Amino acid sequence: MRFRIEFIPKESEEEIVIRCHSLDENIKKQCEAIEAILDDTPAIIYYKEDQEFYFPSTEVLFFETSGETVYAHTVNDIFKVGYRLYQLETVLPSDFMRISKSTIANTGKILSLSKNLSSSVSIQFFNTHKQVYVSRLYFKDLKQKLSQRRM
Repeated sequence: MRFRIEFIPKESEEEIVIRCHSLDENIKKQCEAIEAILDDTPAIIYYKEDQEFYFPSTEVLFFETSGETVYAHTVNDIFKVGYRLYQLETVLPSDFMRISKSTIANTGKILSLSKNLSSSVSIQFFNTHKQVYVSRLYFKDLKQKLSQRRM
């Protein structure tokens, strides 16, 4: 494998391009390492009882508010978060999007959408029984984001 740096004019946008024959584990790890270096968002600390937890936000299925508190839901657990939803929207990766006034979902973890008789839409996630509901206001944007993910 070669490594090459090209200098470009200041008015051009900088970019990183990886050319490969296939997307194997080695290439995926390199991409993740580059993303981690480029990601200058603050680390989110998750709280449960008197413990602090540090894990990637990609492990979170959704964030939701209950009263004044924001909770992060993973496949098997629930953690408190020291941010408001509007603050999380600015620091979370692009896979996360607001789906209602009180919820931000990780679109990368969505298994399916189900329409109910009352015309509400629920989201089911991979490997868990947890589900959340999508507001009509955000449904169109969610469908668009999910269709882009399939491409």
